[in-house]
Amino acid sequence: MSPGAHSRLAGPAGVSFAARARRSPGFVLGALLVGSVLLLALVSLVWTPWAPDELDIGARLQPPSAAHWLGTDSLGRDIVSLLMAGAQTSLLVGVVAVAIGLVLGVTLGCVAAARRGWLDELLMRAADFTFAFPALLSAILLAAVYGPGLATSVVAIGLYNVPVFARVTRGAALGIWVREYVLAARAAGKGGWRITLDHVLPNIAAALVVQATIAFATAILAEAALSYLGLGTQPPRPSWGRMLNEAQTQWFQAPMQAVYPGLAIMTTVLGLNLLGDALRDLLDPRLARGGAVAR
Repeated sequence: MSPGAHSRLAGPAGVSFAARARRSPGFVLGALLVGSVLLLALVSLVWTPWAPDELDIGARLQPPSAAHWLGTDSLGRDIVSLLMAGAQTSLLVGVVAVAIGLVLGVTLGCVAAARRGWLDELLMRAADFTFAFPALLSAILLAAVYGPGLATSVVAIGLYNVPVFARVTRGAALGIWVREYVLAARAAGKGGWRITLDHVLPNIAAALVVQATIAFATAILAEAALSYLGLGTQPPRPSWGRMLNEAQTQWFQAPMQAVYPGLAIMTTVLGLNLLGDALRDLLDPRLARGGAVAR
């Protein structure tokens, strides 16, 4: 691994990443918010106060009580259970969509940076073309062909992430390919893929981690929007976006029905954005050195 990859972890004066992260309010708050949502999702795999799909029309629109901590919705379902199970859906979509973008986008970006020439131009123009089809439009097209559903949302959001990661990877990799240690590796007879694996990827990992957190937040928002429009997660699987859709008809009777899933979406996205901003500062050695001088 090249020297630059180690400096991102050690930081100024050899201070470890963990030590600097603990002193970053944005990182700590973001980690707490995202960790709380992740904990809810994991707990909901084995336990929820009520079954998320259990209907009780006689107990519809109940206020918060000892039996239903946040009340019930228009079908008598427990809101806490829906929120917990909905966290599973949001995190699942985020993880899979970001994974699709990472695997395909990073591969294409590395190829473009390593090969250059006509192949680089072809891949980047294809990425520009893909940008013309945002996740929402792609989901509408896929839903028209294959029908709405969770898989449709994941594929649409994942495909939208591919050109984003490809451009980020290419831009960061081009700066590594002109470094002295890469030129020395090429002079020593190393091939393009070996240089990419040994030198390029370790040194652009920080940029990819930051982009992944941003893409994760965007995926959660996109899934909520698609479910709100009826193109995403379908019943009986809970979804924060569909909870918002169902709550709009009960706005004057039970306004909090829309507040709870909205707060869940806001908390998750805020936590991921805080993590992304903090990681950008922590993993950028120039910002880290500037912070050390300021202190």
